[in-house]
Amino acid sequence: MREIAIFSGSAHPELAQEICDELGVPLSPTRISRFANDCIEVQLQANCRERDVFIIQPLVPPVQENLVELLLMLDAARGASAARTTVVMPHFAYARSDKKDAPRISIGARLIADLLVTAGANRVLAMTLHSPQVHGFFSVPVDHLHALRELADHFRDYDLDNSIVVSPDLGNAKAASAFARMLGVGVAAGAKERFADDKVAISSIIGDVAGRDVIILDDEIARGSTILELIDRLREQDVKSMRVACTHGLFAAGALDRIGDNPDVLEIICTNTVPIPEEKRTPKLQVLSVASAIAKAMSHIHNGESVSALFGDHH
Repeated sequence: MREIAIFSGSAHPELAQEICDELGVPLSPTRISRFANDCIEVQLQANCRERDVFIIQPLVPPVQENLVELLLMLDAARGASAARTTVVMPHFAYARSDKKDAPRISIGARLIADLLVTAGANRVLAMTLHSPQVHGFFSVPVDHLHALRELADHFRDYDLDNSIVVSPDLGNAKAASAFARMLGVGVAAGAKERFADDKVAISSIIGDVAGRDVIILDDEIARGSTILELIDRLREQDVKSMRVACTHGLFAAGALDRIGDNPDVLEIICTNTVPIPEEKRTPKLQVLSVASAIAKAMSHIHNGESVSALFGDHH
């Protein structure tokens, strides 16, 4: 993999290093500085000329800072005559802004996709986008990975005879069904209505969950309002136990503590697409690594091999 150059912004250097270790390729240095007027300057400190360049930068808080960093890194790679530049974006925060559900608002996901391409992205490697249509907002190829395999491997260590996977809403039911098939268990879903960013109602659970060991699966957990509402509904149904799993553990506004404070919740599992500092972690939290999956996909992209063949049929 001689002609590859991998850079990381400041969003999640630990994941970038882990991916490079998997690939056996050094993480090339990036210098990020700030002028007196608060503008960011980026310098890629390794040769990019005619190289296959990968820039690893999830859009995580501070999202706007990390986005501008990424745009400047893309522009720097293009200016340095990179042969191709792939954005490796394990988490795309703006994927939630995928539709016009109120007057006079911007469809943020499409705008950010345009900005990335304008800045020089030739390809995007993303993981578990919030909604499938976001894939179509990009005018360059997008390889869309998921972490269901990593999550399923974790749960296979348990006795699953009495288990059922529950999706908090019908929007995530397709992924939950695929996950349930991987584990050989049944699936149920909540009937959810959202009133605001932090206010949701789940009127009922579609499926029989009474007396079962429940695995709640969602794509991401931010404030945790949906999960907490679902936990209340499941408790009314006398479930035996609950475990919570997601790909993107954003855990904003004390969500991790609020979910973990429920005695019925035995465990909270997420992946490292989003950095979770040690001081924020709780005893119930398990963080699984997606570095190996991303490294394999990057290797396939670099070698011109199929990425979808690597990750099965669920996208």
